[in-house]
Amino acid sequence: MKINHQWLAQWVDTDLDAAAVGERFTLAGLEVDECVPLAAALEGVVVAEITDVQPHPDADRLRVCRVAGDSEERTVVCGAPNARLGLKAPLATVGSVLPGGMKIKPARLRGVASEGMLCSEPELGLGEDASGLMELPADAPAGVALVDYLGLDDHILDIDLTPNRADCLSVRGLARELAALTGGQLSGPNLEPVAASTEDAVAITLEAPADCPRYLGRVIRGVDVHAPTPLWMVERLRRCGVRSLGPIVDVTNYVLLELGQPMHAFDLARLSGGIHVRRARPGEQMVLLDEREVELDPDMLLICDQTRPLAIGGIIGGLDSAVAESTCDILLESAWFNPASIIGRSRRLGLATESAHRFERGVDPELQRQAMERASALILAIAGGRAGPVVEQADEGFLPTAVEVSLRPGRVNRVLGTDLPDDEIRSALTRLGMAVERDNDRFRVRPPSARRDIEAEVDLIEEVARMQGYDRLPSRPPGGHLRLSMQAETRVPESRLRRQLAARGFQEIISWSFVSEQDLAWLGLEAGAQALANPLNRDLAVLRTSLLPGLLKTAAANFRRQHDDFRLFELGACFINTADGFIEPCRLTLFMTGRAHGEHAIGQDRTLDFFDLKGEVEQLLALNGVAGRLQFKPSSLGWLHPGQAADVYLGDDLIGSCGQLHPTLAAELDGSGPAFVAELDAERIRSSRLPVHQRGSRFPALRRDIAVVVPEDTRAGDVVDELSRIGGKLLEQCIVFDEYRGKGIDSGSKSLALGLILRDVSRTLVEEEVDRLIGRMIKGLIQRFDARLRG
Repeated sequence: MKINHQWLAQWVDTDLDAAAVGERFTLAGLEVDECVPLAAALEGVVVAEITDVQPHPDADRLRVCRVAGDSEERTVVCGAPNARLGLKAPLATVGSVLPGGMKIKPARLRGVASEGMLCSEPELGLGEDASGLMELPADAPAGVALVDYLGLDDHILDIDLTPNRADCLSVRGLARELAALTGGQLSGPNLEPVAASTEDAVAITLEAPADCPRYLGRVIRGVDVHAPTPLWMVERLRRCGVRSLGPIVDVTNYVLLELGQPMHAFDLARLSGGIHVRRARPGEQMVLLDEREVELDPDMLLICDQTRPLAIGGIIGGLDSAVAESTCDILLESAWFNPASIIGRSRRLGLATESAHRFERGVDPELQRQAMERASALILAIAGGRAGPVVEQADEGFLPTAVEVSLRPGRVNRVLGTDLPDDEIRSALTRLGMAVERDNDRFRVRPPSARRDIEAEVDLIEEVARMQGYDRLPSRPPGGHLRLSMQAETRVPESRLRRQLAARGFQEIISWSFVSEQDLAWLGLEAGAQALANPLNRDLAVLRTSLLPGLLKTAAANFRRQHDDFRLFELGACFINTADGFIEPCRLTLFMTGRAHGEHAIGQDRTLDFFDLKGEVEQLLALNGVAGRLQFKPSSLGWLHPGQAADVYLGDDLIGSCGQLHPTLAAELDGSGPAFVAELDAERIRSSRLPVHQRGSRFPALRRDIAVVVPEDTRAGDVVDELSRIGGKLLEQCIVFDEYRGKGIDSGSKSLALGLILRDVSRTLVEEEVDRLIGRMIKGLIQRFDARLRG
């Protein structure tokens, strides 16, 4: 929020300069980012009048002007197209230094002497209109310093307001704060009602009272849209970053800045029938003031006549009903819109309007009639016309109601560490416009209608702290005893997982926690998704139930940039609604595509396959000593390839899934080869087992290799599990070192070659007992898997 100090000082009786005002605001929680002078000193720049204009004898585009400025009349050569007899404009006299560093010296332009320079707005640092000289009002006194005439000895305060302080998005709101902080007297313009001089009115119908529970309209006939906006208003608008666009628009912008109420004016001649406030209908379109045609979503609030939309409520008007050069009669609008009906809609349209900025944060629901009367008075004073009666439609049931908050003075002092008397606490709240009544050992406080952010006792405590000034609150160390929380030794830090994956060639990504419902439905992961109350846009409408949407979007972006060999991972929280409540599991996702190794001069490279991904999962768990026996079992997840998908188990616990991305999904990523993904429960794989020292056996191991033929659908892991069960402690390791299909093997079968490493820690095994154990193992495989010994 930008505001100039002079305007603020007209509302509050204070002797503080701009810097001091900025400091008081900052110490009260309204952070002032900067306080800068409005303009350079402009010493030697005066108001001047052109008394004569003649063409330059040697240049078609130059004019020779006689200019009356300070004590003497002088000749100035000027090329501005609007230089004319009687024009009042700024004159930089000889010796002046302009903001860009240009020093004005006597000069000869095409043989004609020139003593000074008539200036445009950019040359003085006062605007952006470089089309000609800066035109001053006809009654501007010639010879007066421009700084004095325009009141340029001013400063601009740029205040960074938090979203809850919508009441300060106006001069009146900031003046109310300053008066409360300094004890100064708050004043302001006369807001007396404007008497109606015509009975003309427009009927108003609220078809969506929950979105717009109050709407006021007033017809003003016979306005002069070509009337000049007074210099004082143009200057105040300019100093707040708003350029003049004509008297009607200038007045609505001025009231927005002065009181904080966004307003809009319609060309009455372009309206058909009365005003209807309703939601958009399917397929409706309108052309906005920025000349873009947009399709309106059903959740958008519209201001319509009987035939078409006129404006998007609280955001922007339509081009077809806007005030134009031919406008004579207007309908002035002042309304209160529910913030929930505005939030997110302007961003969806790619807009950032001052109106939406205020309505999203909450406008004072009692301000609309005051703003209507103020705007009416200004329009009649500037552009003339005849005002009709104010027509108001309201549904009190949907308007915010006054709240009453209980405040305990003792609680104030305990929280702030102060010893404030009750009267000082009451005074701080009263200065802020709150009604305070004593109720035994506490106060009952009713905030003003503009302070929608006051809802609980802690809010009032904050207000007392702000009125004291955060710099005046005592600094005291916290009491009590602090206990350090020690992380268990079995807990694997997230940083270790990240380092290990980075060392394996993976690159970490961080994606949005918000995704679209379509992204989750695309993967079949929409169950339990939590919708956002006020999403930024449709693509960020729900909380993610999985990290996969963000991971796959990042992969697709890489594919589009001709990156075919890469590995990605993300470690983060997901959000799921379950029957038992809302949970936030931490997940780890992996993505791999391309070649197993980079290009090299020796050997043939190969494309990544399922076993590369499986190996990465095994490697990660092995590096961290994760407790439990790792198993991979067939999976039927829809986002994985039906033949290359596995659920990952630790013991009996399902901790995730991995496999090749389903071909239909992979095709939409535009990749050049298969992609492999895994999603794991990060909490489970961060639970490791403590290492335990064991003395190595001094007795030798024996290795026996066997080859068994088993049915095709027999999993090698199940065979290893069965051998481990039978072998017990004597089987130190079981290795699957070959899998064969082909000549000598029946169709529907496969051969598994296994290496069995046997050892007893207390003695040397003898051949006879090894043969008996191998026999029991083979018998067990025959009984369970219908296996047979090969060869």
